[in-house]
Parts: sequence; C-alpha cells; structure tokens
Amino acid sequence: MFYGRVVGTVWATRKDPALEGMSLMLVQRVRLDGSGEGTPLVAVDSVSAGVGDPVLVAQGSSARQTELTRDRPVDAVIMAVIEGFDVPGGATEDA
Repeated sequence: MFYGRVVGTVWATRKDPALEGMSLMLVQRVRLDGSGEGTPLVAVDSVSAGVGDPVLVAQGSSARQTELTRDRPVDAVIMAVIEGFDVPGGATEDA
C-alpha cells in the first residue's frame, strides 16, 4: 500500500468488458512531507475519491481483493480516502 493524492481522472471509451462501470483515477505517490514522488499511475476508484483527495492505494494481487475489483484485470485500487494521519515526532495532515 502507499499514500497518494488523486491528481486527475482517466476516461476510456473502449476498455475490457470487466472494467465497465469502473472509475479510473490518476494517482501520484506522496511523501509524508506532501511532495510528489515518481510517476503517477492509474488506479480503479472503489471509494468515490475526488481530484485532490489524499488516498490509500493497494497494488498487485491485493488490488484484486476489494468487492469491486475481485477477479478483474486491475493492478491498483484506491481503497480509502484518508482523513488524516499522525507520525509521532514527524508529519501530520488533516485532509
């Protein structure tokens, strides 16, 4: 899993039938200091996240464990919208 932020929405007019009805979002991995890291990736949105939301993303076989993504061709899923976190002696965020 990783902490990220939704930076955009992806539209696909033609896609595998197993993905019909799924929302695709562009997610940027985020460091605890709030700076972006690496290349954004496309993730299925299972929790109705919006652009700008801090999120928790699962990848690989774990991405196919949600009710929405089970047995579908998915490699990343947004599985939580983060409302805040606290790292003792370090970073905090309230979304």
